[in-house]
Amino acid sequence: MAPPSKDDSPRGLGTDLLHADDGFHGPEVSPSISVTTTFRQTPIPGFKFEEILERPYTFRDTKTHVYSRITQGVSSRVERVLSKINGGYAITYGSGLAAAYAAFTFLQPRGIAIGGGYHGVHRVIQTYGRGRDLKIVGLDDDFEGIDVCWVETPLNPTGEARDLQYYADKIHARGGRLVVDATFAPPPLQYPFKWGTDIIMHSATKYFGGHSDLLSGVLVVKTLDEWGKLWLDRNALGGVMGSLEAWLLLRSLRTLHLRVPRQAANAMELAKWLNSIASTPKGQFFDGVAGGIIKKVWHSSLQKPDASGWLPTEQMEGGHSPTFAMLFESAEVAGSLPFSLKYLTPATSLGGVETLIEQRVRSSPGEDPRLVRISVGVEDVSDLKQDIRSALRTLGKASAKL
Repeated sequence: MAPPSKDDSPRGLGTDLLHADDGFHGPEVSPSISVTTTFRQTPIPGFKFEEILERPYTFRDTKTHVYSRITQGVSSRVERVLSKINGGYAITYGSGLAAAYAAFTFLQPRGIAIGGGYHGVHRVIQTYGRGRDLKIVGLDDDFEGIDVCWVETPLNPTGEARDLQYYADKIHARGGRLVVDATFAPPPLQYPFKWGTDIIMHSATKYFGGHSDLLSGVLVVKTLDEWGKLWLDRNALGGVMGSLEAWLLLRSLRTLHLRVPRQAANAMELAKWLNSIASTPKGQFFDGVAGGIIKKVWHSSLQKPDASGWLPTEQMEGGHSPTFAMLFESAEVAGSLPFSLKYLTPATSLGGVETLIEQRVRSSPGEDPRLVRISVGVEDVSDLKQDIRSALRTLGKASAKL
């Protein structure tokens, strides 16, 4: 049994982001970039590596490194920060999909409940299921024979939230585990462990990275013993995060509490404004934009109560997702808009400080070609509105001529 964590003192999020890894500090203020793969060995009487592998949690605290696939100084610091802010024990991977596959390898499910969300995770499940008699059902189906429920919330691409406690109760009644892909709402927006989640997954490429310049994935578990088992799997399979990516991620985490609330506030205002346009009848105008060009806007801040009366507000305690989607009157308008803007960049992915916009079918086969996803950045929201307003006016005039 692993020893309990010693670092359980309550602090603010910003302080944890800056100081949760203080125990790993050297003399430098900003950690040095380390690109070495191997480290000088020191004589240790009676050293037996296999005995250390029986206590894998010791690698979480080590400052003596052997090989970068095993541990590396900066990645250890990243994991300590991610552990603290998520309220568990974090382990990093080379990408979000690598983290997803690690979760399935760890849990070894015979049946998975999943619905919608990122298409990449569905491909991971297909890969995991090769040679297995794997049962897959929807989230609203009966969970008989299901031992893992995978819930993505907020949902890609719409940014709508799902009731985690409902799915936790449903899968736990079958003796299964709830895994939550919380990529669209990192701390301080949402804390899935509060709502019955067993494992949290993030594509750290997105909001944890925040600058569109690294690939990484994260799993967060509740115990050190679980962390140790995941670490043994990662060491065996080799799905580690690169050394430079670890340094970039640590740099990015220092400002998470500044970036994400700004992005969330911008997105909420922008979604509300676009929804007002979508609610305007054809032939009328709202804020200079003709009604009818936008058919629908999805965002957790716009959700109505579900059948049980649940709303996302309490679960999304720190604000709503900075990513959302809208449906246009035609695929032509949806395809033209991303390339008609000045400040919104036409690109896939999300979570960066710059606002990205994409006709989602370009990256997600099978998506409605009229759907456009926006990942809102930290720009001044008035400038984003003006940029979109100008483009929609031009596209609206062109559409009216057809």
